[in-house]
Amino acid sequence: MILSVARRCAIAALVFGTITLAPLRAGAAEILVFAAASLKTALDEIAPAFEQETGHDVKVSFAASSVLARQIQLGAPADVYISANVNWMDVLEDEGLIQTASRVDLLGNRLVLIGGTEQPKIGQLEPGLALDQLLDGGYLAMALVDAVPAGIYGKAALQSLGLWQEVHMHVAQTDNVRAALALVATGSAPLGIVYRSDAQAEDRVHVVGEFSSGLHPPIIYPAAVTVSAQSEAKAFLDHLQTKAARAVFAEQGFALPGG
Repeated sequence: MILSVARRCAIAALVFGTITLAPLRAGAAEILVFAAASLKTALDEIAPAFEQETGHDVKVSFAASSVLARQIQLGAPADVYISANVNWMDVLEDEGLIQTASRVDLLGNRLVLIGGTEQPKIGQLEPGLALDQLLDGGYLAMALVDAVPAGIYGKAALQSLGLWQEVHMHVAQTDNVRAALALVATGSAPLGIVYRSDAQAEDRVHVVGEFSSGLHPPIIYPAAVTVSAQSEAKAFLDHLQTKAARAVFAEQGFALPGG
């Protein structure tokens, strides 16, 4: 079969394009990120920008920091780990599972009491608050109070206010903070304790009251590259510290280092 000059040129261009593009695709990596559930809304916006800029794929597994840390301990192939508190990152560092030099305090957050949009606002939470009356027979949604950072912070804050004994039998504990948020958003619980960034991510709830930062340990999100990570993982961790990424975090209610 005789091909026209134009057709031969078109085929040559297609073949050349395939050859030149192949090395670019071959060099693309899939970066697996293990991130605290409270980061979902922010990372769902930040990760695609990194993918478009670098050609790498980013897959994010969201869960409680404790669950993710344990999975890494069991050999899960995470490249980057972002925790909602320092303790779980310390555990992995002590066991030699993260690259210590890559560790950075990425973000901060605030703890808030949320309710449905019909719930009246209280403002700053103080000792003597009749929290059991506000629950009116319902449950207080919280992440697991002995394992998940948001739950640990929330329990500490309630203890500092002298309210824990009053309400602990009326706490509905969930696997992660986003599940606690969902209980309030769907009306299954009248009140819940979550991060400020979580409250901003859900239109069906609003902030009823705020906890002073002095009522609980500092809320810090450390991030690090794991010892088994591929080299491209560090680029994603660096991207999370860029001006563009930090603008997304700030808009969604997170505190920035030094802020």
